[in-house]
Amino acid sequence: MTRPHLKASFYTLGCRLNQAETALIASRFQQDGYRVVDFGEHADICVINSCTVTEQADAKCRQIVRQVLRQNPDTFVAVVGCYAQTGTETLQKIDGIDLIVGTQDKLNVLDYIAEPIKAEQPQVVRNRMMRAPFTIQSEGALNTTTRANLKIQDGCDFMCSFCVIPFARGRARSRAYFDIQREAMQLLDAGHKELVLTGVNIGTYDFEGKSFLDVVQMLLKLPDLQRLRISSIEPTTIPESLLDLMADSEKLCPHLHIPLQSGSDRILQSMRRVYSKANFLQFIERAAEKVPDVLIGTDIMVGFPGEDDAAFSESCDLLEQSPLTYAHVFSFSERSGTAATRLNEKVDPRAKKARSKRLHQISERNKNAFYQNFIGKSARILTEDRDKLGRWLGYTDNYIKVAIEHKDLKSNQLINVKIADIENGLAIANN
Repeated sequence: MTRPHLKASFYTLGCRLNQAETALIASRFQQDGYRVVDFGEHADICVINSCTVTEQADAKCRQIVRQVLRQNPDTFVAVVGCYAQTGTETLQKIDGIDLIVGTQDKLNVLDYIAEPIKAEQPQVVRNRMMRAPFTIQSEGALNTTTRANLKIQDGCDFMCSFCVIPFARGRARSRAYFDIQREAMQLLDAGHKELVLTGVNIGTYDFEGKSFLDVVQMLLKLPDLQRLRISSIEPTTIPESLLDLMADSEKLCPHLHIPLQSGSDRILQSMRRVYSKANFLQFIERAAEKVPDVLIGTDIMVGFPGEDDAAFSESCDLLEQSPLTYAHVFSFSERSGTAATRLNEKVDPRAKKARSKRLHQISERNKNAFYQNFIGKSARILTEDRDKLGRWLGYTDNYIKVAIEHKDLKSNQLINVKIADIENGLAIANN
């Protein structure tokens, strides 16, 4: 049954993987005849793809639900994904939610909507998450930027003490190798020039003897691919040969995002991270030496139980003294069911805020210093959209954000520019 008179909107919370999955969900709706409209416009159905990595993410999901219902009380509201998996009871208490679909079935949410009619009580679909490899029967339809996210993996077996994601997404499982190739070719046929590999723990990819490196090498051979970017990848899962490939390939972007979490070995051990500070430093130093102009980012958590001033200083020192360009900084958020909830020595919220501010400052200094190295140099950017000043924005191969004034450009163009200046964390270029 097609529904050409019905409209659907989508809202994504959280990670790049969620963005990829929202695009896949939207594709199913389009195939069924729905017209996809921007979030905020009147829609018959609104699908909210949720995140539960922090308490703030849970709260944001509830806020978005209420916002939708304030604007359009008759909209059929479906909440899917990680918070739908772990916070079902809380979501069931919110008036106006009609459908709650957990992680296992989120891509098939449309199968549970016979007609988008408001219900007195929400239908709940929360099945056990499978361990088997998977395929996806569509390609992303909501890649609104020129980069397209390509899901290759889901779930995680690492069980870090602070992380709820194994409970929200289940055990590690990989997408069928041939199915990755199929969607990649469809995304390239649709005009995308850059693909971004996404998943929960992509470095653990393993399908019938094919590894993460095999996936990368297969995609690099696709003739229409211009750029391939790797999203966040765990430090213990990166093969050394990936650095050699990155150094030699014109398509594989010299950009790595490798989560650190803490610069203290004591805290890393309490987090159940399976590497030391020295291991992490050795790898990123090799990456900086091997890969010309590589930009390396990381995640650092503040306020993990037991993090005293000395442990925090170790995180600051590592960020300042290493080749890291930037850090995504976030505060520890206690998640039900995780081992960290049983730890003592909680950190005062004011200390978390102060530590977060300090790390942000170091990160900005690092990024500015890295950007300064490229003044006067040529770079290639992929244009995306315009800023408030009418300048075109895009990213270089190594993920420097660039603005350029050019009246003849359009979105999704790969162009060579010369970086002339750095202003407020933005590279200013001319052609």
